[in-house]
Amino acid sequence: MRYWLMKSEPDAFSWDDLVKKGRAEWDGVRNHTAQLNMKAMELGDRAFFYHSNIGLECVGIMEIVRKAEQDSTDPTGKWMAVEVSPVKKLANPVTLKAIKAEPALAKMELIRQSRLSVAPVRDDEWTKILEMAGEKA
Repeated sequence: MRYWLMKSEPDAFSWDDLVKKGRAEWDGVRNHTAQLNMKAMELGDRAFFYHSNIGLECVGIMEIVRKAEQDSTDPTGKWMAVEVSPVKKLANPVTLKAIKAEPALAKMELIRQSRLSVAPVRDDEWTKILEMAGEKA
């Protein structure tokens, strides 16, 4: 299993929106590196749901429930999307400020490539963020 971080602006699509829907296509990603990351996702991979712009925090854990297929919002057929479902809300959201302050997370893609909307998370980073959220790995 691999781990990821996927960003969404909560005023466009929030954690609560995902929970209400039960599962959703993660669409609208128009960055080549983010696209490569989505193409690498496998069924059962886990991802942090990160609220960008407003909140700037990891708020939940999602599971990849459909591998990359054509993005239904892309009339050109060029872009891909995966489908996700909520696993659980984090007991305590983990803010970008807290992530930046944690030396063990200094190499995290969220910090290194801050504008990347879909990024890999290393096993040790996943475990550390869960610990910071008050969750068990």
